[in-house]
Amino acid sequence: MFFKKPIPIHTKIIIALILGAIFGVIFSVDTHKLKIITRTDKGEVRSIVERWEKAEFILHDSKKEFTSDDQSKIIKFFRDLPKSEKSNVVLIFYKKSSNNQFRETQLIKFENIIDVQKVKTIAIEIKPIGTIFVRLLSFLAIPLVIASLIVGSASLGDIRKVGRIGGKTLGYYIITTSLAITIGLISANLIKPGEKISADIRDRIASEYQADVSEKIQQELGVDVIDFLVNIVPTNPINAMANGNMLQIVFFAVIFGLTLTMIDNSKSESVIRFFDGVSDTMIKMVDLVMKIAPYGVFALISATVAEFGFGILSTLLWYIVTVLIGLLIHLLGVYSFAVRFLGKMNPLKFFKGMRDAQIIAFSTSSSAATLPVNFECTERNLGVPKQITSFVLPLGATINMDGTALYQGVASVFIAQVYGFNLDITQQLTIVLTATLASIGTAPVPGVGIIMLVMILKAIHIPAEGIALILGVDRILDMCRTVVNITGDATAAVIVARSEGLMKNDEKNGV
Repeated sequence: MFFKKPIPIHTKIIIALILGAIFGVIFSVDTHKLKIITRTDKGEVRSIVERWEKAEFILHDSKKEFTSDDQSKIIKFFRDLPKSEKSNVVLIFYKKSSNNQFRETQLIKFENIIDVQKVKTIAIEIKPIGTIFVRLLSFLAIPLVIASLIVGSASLGDIRKVGRIGGKTLGYYIITTSLAITIGLISANLIKPGEKISADIRDRIASEYQADVSEKIQQELGVDVIDFLVNIVPTNPINAMANGNMLQIVFFAVIFGLTLTMIDNSKSESVIRFFDGVSDTMIKMVDLVMKIAPYGVFALISATVAEFGFGILSTLLWYIVTVLIGLLIHLLGVYSFAVRFLGKMNPLKFFKGMRDAQIIAFSTSSSAATLPVNFECTERNLGVPKQITSFVLPLGATINMDGTALYQGVASVFIAQVYGFNLDITQQLTIVLTATLASIGTAPVPGVGIIMLVMILKAIHIPAEGIALILGVDRILDMCRTVVNITGDATAAVIVARSEGLMKNDEKNGV
């Protein structure tokens, strides 16, 4: 009788998230254990080495030593070796023997090494379940955007109206992104998290993640407004769909939908009905995919916690707190104000309607993967019509990254403070401008914020290698800032729809 009433999907997802975190802690990856895969006459052999005192790679004309805490560095060093050297390298582990009275040291030697890996736990092994869930959401996004936007554009029927909606959307996104960066800068200047990191801790963290820095720096983004505008127009719309270029897809679908209104009704009506059916089908598929959301969220969170751990959280606590405070101010302050006074909607109703999308955003760290769920929440729960969501949300998933921009503001000041740089007002205004431009056209996928940050650091002449200080906690913060990113897209949809007089279900929105 107690469970007679069905448990809401968002409640199931929250429970899965909590249980996944606990599961990840219980089955966390041992940072002092390695799996060595070698090649022998009998085939591949997998060996487990743990609790070593020292590890040593013997190369043709040199050697490289590692300590017991250098698990990630050992893996990275081997994988970065040229192919010709991998086949000849020798890896030796030095361990204390059980007879500590004589302090004997045991040598474990490996040759013909194929790979060096962390020893996976069950929390890591179930990650493919979460990956399948994310892929299911991602594959729905593009057909949903195309079908919804064609129908929405055709219903607007006036290119001037599309231009007006686009102008309002872009204006709102630019303003909120600038506000987000400003909030991040103010938070970092007031709390000063970088000044609370000692030189020893700084050097230790930088050393731990330095191996990943060069790869991130090489992925630096460029910002060219003219190229950005030119690239919105696809040379091949099919190629744009295949590559997931959302801006080009939006452009093609808008032009297609508007052109439908210019041909004979007997021909256009059947095309519009077709895409309307496709759109409804995609929304139904979102409902079906959401049934496995608790399992996907459980797998994603448990794998993240198991691999990430909580050790570095205490070391970078002030930095994490500063980012989270900034995100909360923007989420609960700026968005609540915008929804209440510009969207004429009760903020409590808004956040209640958005909780499913926010939980999925937190779990996947991807605005693109969350897009189908954001469509459903914004249309079904908030009463925004399809003709608005189909334009505003895909555009927002591509160019509106308030959470990412805020985090970059905090990270830039934090890194500068750690290295003893004092950023003047000109440099901080440069951060605002550069981060706003960098948020336009970047991929809505996990980890892109770090690549954008490299460009910002170079713009203000701070060593880009400083990103090594924050790489360890980037995944956790990426989850949090994605929630802000997708919520900002939904606020824009509400505000634009209200300004156009297109909102429905006003009585349910607390108006």
